[in-house]
Parts: sequence; structure tokens; C-alpha cells
Amino acid sequence: MRSVIFVVDDDPAVVRLLRYALEADGFTVRTFATAGEVLNQGMRPHLFLLDRGLPDKDGLELCSEIRQSPLWADVPVIFVTGKCTESDRVAGLRLADDYVAKPFSSLELVARVHAVLRRSKQHQPPSRMIVGDLELDAESMTVQVQGRAINVTVMEFRLLAFLASNLGKTFRRDQLLDKVWDARFVTPRTVDVHVRRLREKIEARPNAPRYLQTVRGKGYRLAPPPYPPVSLPVSGGTIPTCSSSGCAGSVTFPNVANGSYPLAGVVPHHDQQASEDRNPAQHGKELPLLTCFR
Repeated sequence: MRSVIFVVDDDPAVVRLLRYALEADGFTVRTFATAGEVLNQGMRPHLFLLDRGLPDKDGLELCSEIRQSPLWADVPVIFVTGKCTESDRVAGLRLADDYVAKPFSSLELVARVHAVLRRSKQHQPPSRMIVGDLELDAESMTVQVQGRAINVTVMEFRLLAFLASNLGKTFRRDQLLDKVWDARFVTPRTVDVHVRRLREKIEARPNAPRYLQTVRGKGYRLAPPPYPPVSLPVSGGTIPTCSSSGCAGSVTFPNVANGSYPLAGVVPHHDQQASEDRNPAQHGKELPLLTCFR
């Protein structure tokens, strides 16, 4: 399959040169003269080549919108522009993957395109990953926990996918900034915030995470299965006591509506009398925690 490159430049001579060089090297090229034209596209390219001096907005602004798009956030970008001062290059590299000043060598530009695409492929996770109860789909950028769909942002997905691709390995904050955010002038606090939000979404108990763990003094990791028991607060109702070999019975607690259970994997057990006979002291009392082994 030929890689598709979106060229966004309003100079016809530059567009012709880029199209000729890229198509000669086996790429499929689509060209756009304005930011508005490319933003209306629903197609996902393999790479963007952007000019800074577009007629309707600065290329930096367009690149920022690309980075915030759920469809394009992880698509690499190379600026090809006449703005070549040091401050221009620094501003461009805060958002883009490379920066090429005009006039340029077409051979060098094509080589840079190949280099950026190689780096991009190295960072891309498999299209579908299953880690215990977690399932990640890179194409749709969706996450499921125990079959339940979880809404995550683009950067939350990229962080979780990177850790899943390196299962069990611990990464420092600065390493995650470099691998997931490409160190685009964000702080270590950014990593902490994203980890906290992910835990709130995927963990049954965010303060005692099973999946996304902190290794004290070292960083964060996605723990490999098997996972430890899930302990959840319970205030009442009839709940089964389960182990890895199955459910042995049930324990009755007051003040929980029938059929309401805190964990989808817990299945009601109707042998209430047997439970009372086995442990009459617990019947009708409130216990602080339920532990269920999957």
C-alpha cells in the first residue's frame, strides 16, 4: 500500500516540485492550497507537509489543529517553509516532527520524509492489543475494560497504548514525555494528570490500581496479568463469595437494591439460606469490603 502524503502549500511551483519528487519515490500525493481545504478532509494521510505562510492562517495554527484532531493527532508533520530564522524553526519543532527551509533539495526532503515515517512506525502500537481485562483498538482509538467501552482522549489512548506495548516495563516521566508527547514543551505534571485521569476511567479503585501502577522512585508501568483481587466497598444486598474455582455461596448485607452489584463480573448467587447456615453471624450485617477473584 502506497503511503499518502498531504501537501498544504499555495505556491504552484513548490507543489509541482513536491508532487514530482514524492510520486517518483512511490508516494501518493494530495495537494491543498489552504488550511480550510485540508481541514474539511475526512481521510487520514500518513504524513503532512505544511507551509507556514498559508493564505487563510499560519501553518503553526493549522499544525496545532492537526495535533488536537482525534483523526490526525498522531500523524507526523514536516514544515516546508520559507520562514527559516532560529525562532521560526524552534516554534515549528514544538509542534512538528521536522522542519525544512526553502529553497530545499528534493532528494534531501524525500529522505527526511522516509526518516520521519520510520520513526512514526516505530512508535505505533499494534492495531489491537489485549492485556488481561483491557482491550485497545488503535484504529478506532477505543479502550474496553471487561467488555465495557471507556471514553478516553487521544493523549490518554497514546499513553495507555505505549505502556501496553511495553508491558511491565517502568518509564520515568521524562521518558514518557519523549515517547508519547515527543517532549513538546510539556511538563512532568502533564504525565501525572493523564495517569490520574486514566486510573479514574479504567480502575475499579483508582487509589489502589491494578493496571496502571506507580513504581516508587522510578515511574509508571502497565502491570502484566494475572491481576490481584478487586476489593470494592459494599453497604448491603446479597453478594456471592467467589474464588478462582467458582462461587461457594453468598453473604447477605442490608440496604442494597436487589440486582445491584458494584462489579460487572460478580454474578448473583441465590443460595441465601446456605450462606446463612454456614455463617449465621454475618447474616444481616454490614461488611466493609467484598473481594471477588476473577
